[in-house]
Amino acid sequence: MKYSNEKKKVGLVSLGCPKNQVDSEVMLGSLLQAGYELTAEAGEADIVIVNTCGFIDQAKEESIDTLIEMGELKKSGRCQALIATGCLTQRYSGDLLDQLPEIDAVVGTGDFPKIASLCDALLNPKRTDHRPSLTETPTYLYQPETPRLRLGPKHWAYIKVSEGCNYRCSFCSIPSFRGDLQSRTIDSVVREAQALADEGVVEINLIAQSLTSFGWDRRKKGSWSPF
Repeated sequence: MKYSNEKKKVGLVSLGCPKNQVDSEVMLGSLLQAGYELTAEAGEADIVIVNTCGFIDQAKEESIDTLIEMGELKKSGRCQALIATGCLTQRYSGDLLDQLPEIDAVVGTGDFPKIASLCDALLNPKRTDHRPSLTETPTYLYQPETPRLRLGPKHWAYIKVSEGCNYRCSFCSIPSFRGDLQSRTIDSVVREAQALADEGVVEINLIAQSLTSFGWDRRKKGSWSPF
């Protein structure tokens, strides 16, 4: 039986790049659809989610410091559970669980759709799954129909057109925690752009890890065109 999330509040701290922001928006949309109340005040949240960045050292340090800071709310606030999500989690899930006991669960970069059901499980007083780790190989692409609560000004929005990257640059670790290139269809991108325009958005920013590679994973064999 599903545990009731009535009047339960969730706070989310989003770190890192615009691609992470879109992931945070998708999680917030999923939580709102599932009946959770969202709050910008972490101290008022029953569950706190930190969407981490794991690219450069400074970003890793900021993510870890934020997790430790939010973990203190389990002592001083109403927080019952702390969830780490995002790139740092996908890259170092085992290390985070070993070194940060305040974390109750980790969610990788391909498991954002499971965030609401995970919150249900963590708030269930009869829960038996000890510190779940959801870090499967990233395969998730959100779509225009995906619930999403946009952050920032109402007149502009991001559209994430692809995930991952096929390049293996020596200085970049992103493919190791974002996976290989996965492009959305052009139809999917156009439908999302139209939906955003219908909401009053007048500025759309297309984002991806490798924007100029968009569509190449979908091209027909022998064709020069990704479209």
